[in-house]
Amino acid sequence: MNLVVKNLPTSYNAHYLEMLFAKYGEVDFAKVIYDRVTKEPTGTGFVEFVNEADGEKAITEMNGLEFHGKELVVEKARPRRVNIWS
Repeated sequence: MNLVVKNLPTSYNAHYLEMLFAKYGEVDFAKVIYDRVTKEPTGTGFVEFVNEADGEKAITEMNGLEFHGKELVVEKARPRRVNIWS
């Protein structure tokens, strides 16, 4: 199950993101999104769990949690739309 995580601290990288969610189950991969121009973290990341039940548990427990002064938004990621014009 692939999750999108919003409102992450900008100091977080993929390793920290994986450690944050590893307590809910086996994480296949974690990725933090960076701005293409400034190369700064955008505060958004993706976490993929091996087991779907672990992902559901992470959503239930982490969504809305106050973390470093911000409220985390954790939800199931939607498939990426393909832009045929770029």
